[in-house]
Amino acid sequence: MTDTADGERWALTLYVNGASARSIEAIETVRRICDEELSGHVDLEIIDVQQQPALVLRDQIIAAPTLIRRLPGPLRRIVGDLSDSARLRLGLDLGPVGASDGHPHPDD
Repeated sequence: MTDTADGERWALTLYVNGASARSIEAIETVRRICDEELSGHVDLEIIDVQQQPALVLRDQIIAAPTLIRRLPGPLRRIVGDLSDSARLRLGLDLGPVGASDGHPHPDD
């Protein structure tokens, strides 16, 4: 777990479009990062845009998948391909892969 996740409560909302391949990939990637980096410190809500259109309007979702980080602030949105865990980690401010285990990332 990274220092940024220690003790902080995270609130994430993932908007997906049904059971499409992109949606399933996004769910798997986000859940894996939550388990590996934020275990015990995260509330993850997964919303299907087809089943909850009122929430889509409320959060002004224009594309799926979209991941919203509500806590810790500031609010942040990651839109589009969420299968790239390195991109997702950076978008969530978790740092590059390997930052939490003390080993440098190969691209560093």
